[in-house]
Parts: sequence; C-alpha cells; structure tokens
Amino acid sequence: MTTTLRVIVDQIIAPVPGALGGYTRDLTSAIIAATPRNCAVEGIVSSSPPDDYDRVLAELPGLAGLYKTTLARRELAGAWQLGLTTSPGPGIIHAPSLFAPLRRHDRSVDGSQIVVTVHDVLAWTHPEALSTTSVAWQKGMLKRARKHADAVVVPTHALAERLAEIADFGDRIRVIGTAPRGGLAVGVDAPTRAARLGLPSEYLAVPGTLEPRKGLVDVLAALSRRGVPEIPIVVLGPESWGDQHLITVAEEQGISPARITRLDDLDAADLAVVIAGATAFIAPSHVEGSGTAVIEAFSLATPVIHSDAPAYLEVSAGAGLAVPVGVGDGYGDRLAAAITSVVTDSRLAEQLAIAGSDRSRAFSWRDSAERMWQLHADL
Repeated sequence: MTTTLRVIVDQIIAPVPGALGGYTRDLTSAIIAATPRNCAVEGIVSSSPPDDYDRVLAELPGLAGLYKTTLARRELAGAWQLGLTTSPGPGIIHAPSLFAPLRRHDRSVDGSQIVVTVHDVLAWTHPEALSTTSVAWQKGMLKRARKHADAVVVPTHALAERLAEIADFGDRIRVIGTAPRGGLAVGVDAPTRAARLGLPSEYLAVPGTLEPRKGLVDVLAALSRRGVPEIPIVVLGPESWGDQHLITVAEEQGISPARITRLDDLDAADLAVVIAGATAFIAPSHVEGSGTAVIEAFSLATPVIHSDAPAYLEVSAGAGLAVPVGVGDGYGDRLAAAITSVVTDSRLAEQLAIAGSDRSRAFSWRDSAERMWQLHADL
C-alpha cells in the first residue's frame, strides 16, 4: 500500500510567487527527492490554465500526480477561510503556508492530517505592512489552524515563541528551518553576469525596502556617518515604498546617488554573483521570521553584518557580526561602526567569511524534507 503526501504547490503559479513561491518549490522538490519507500508525493493546485499545470509539473519532476481544485485561487482562498469546501477531500496534506483546507477531521478514522506553515506574524505585529484584506485573511486562517491543524511548522524557534504569544498551539508547533534557494551558486560566467548587472568592484549588498522595520534607511544613515568608508551599496529590493523613493531618501541622508545600484527580482544565479562579490552582506531588518537571507549569504562565504533580531541571532549562532537595534537612532551609529570594521579589517572579514561558510552547512533542504516526512510519520 502506498502512502501519499499531498503538498499544496499553488504558490508556484501565483501572480507574484515571491519568496513563498521559492520556498514551496525548493521544499517540495526536496520532499520528492526524500520520499521513503512505499510513499508518493502529489501536488494540489487551484483551478488554473493548462499552462500553469504544465509549469508545476516541469518545476517539480517526480510528482505522482496533480490534484486540481474546482475553484480558482482567489475563490479557493475565500472558501478555505470560511470552511465552505471539502476539496481536496481526506488524506495527508502539507501546506507551505496557511493556504490550506483547514477543517474538522479525525486522524484515527481515515488517517487524514493537515500541517500548515507560518513564516511570520506581521498581521499581528506590523499590520500596516500588509493590506487590510491580507491581515483579515491571515488572522482568520490562523484561527482555523488553531482549531484544525495537526501541526504548525515555523522556520525558527524565535518565530515559534512569537507565534505562541498569539495563539495557543500547545505542542503542535514544529521548528524546521529553511536553506538557500535552489540555484544559488556562482558559475564560470560570474564575470559576465557582474558586468551585465553593473556591479562595482567593491560594495555592500543590502536586501530590503524603505519600510522602517526593514532597516534599509538605517543602513543609509550609517553610511552617511563621518569616518565610514565611502563604499558603494547594492540594494536588493524595490525602488520605492509608498511615496518614498530610494534615491531621494539616500540624498536626504547625504548619500550620493552614484554610490547606489538597485537590483530586484534577480534569478538565483545573478543573486549569487551579487552576494558572493560583496565586501559584506548586511541584513538590517528589525523584525525577521526565518533568517534565510543570512543563511544564503553564509552559503556564499560572504561576511555578514546583521541586526540582533532573534531569528538572525538563531541562524547565525555567532557566525555573523550582530548589531543591536535598540531604540532611538543609535542603531545607525552601531551599524556604521560594524561596517567600518568589516570594510577596513581584512582579517575580520576573512574570519566572518569562514565562520559563515561553516555555519551554512547546518542548513539544507534535504534535512528539512526528511524532518517534514518524519513529522507526518509521527502524526
């Protein structure tokens, strides 16, 4: 008898797959590769055009099948939020997000189980960062998860603690980490890619937006401090946030636009070239759930400077240079000191690069997938 694990892979074909789409693809691929004997993996998708189904099958070779719901994504999200549809029926279901058919079931009767994943709690801590519709949907789905999920996966213990403050899941919370995205490797064509991307000979790489909690503005403020090396900066993110624009904000901080290169929506190979070529990678976010960005920089042996957000401290385990956020504007001063230290001290930079590379070996999609299989086996 074959046991089938059905993974909700709909995010792969969402209008904007984003980081969640990448997580879904990488985790599901690893789950397929780690499939135990007498087990199989199927995908679940919303009603979509045939080309979308073909794309899922192409990106996830090895799927034993693809269950196609009768509702399109938006309608399915609404139906699942209200518990109005039984699709896709009983079985073992793994959801890489809260987008899942959370409903009453009894594992002891037919073996059905449902595991969902929570990547952040922004709907509770920073609702202004999301649309009102998204906030309402996430809060509604978490309520359903509290009632009906057999387990809830989170990427870090730090997030598990935050989630426990919001909803009581008892011992149903499971911490299973992430890993660098698939294809994040530097190839022999790196010089060509670097030239095409317009990368400076040396620079700082910083992910994020101008949203205050992301910390990009703090980095710009730090770079404007007296005595900080005038090194260029490569921003990995959108050009604007609300009515604020990157170049305008940089100029207000006294940073010349000539020092800034902005890149966004890079494929994994291009992103690898950017990160690997950086003098340092800065992860300045005040609030973080997974710490995947730090893990990715570690995997490319790039020195990392990061905030003391609990998730960063957890995944870094001392391999990066941690900078306390604190309160007020002192964060910019502390970032300035950290940046200056790494840029001017080659020995420190080398130590961080080696420590990060070693630390990155603690994270792999294979390990995550095997732990997911074990989780469902335990249930």
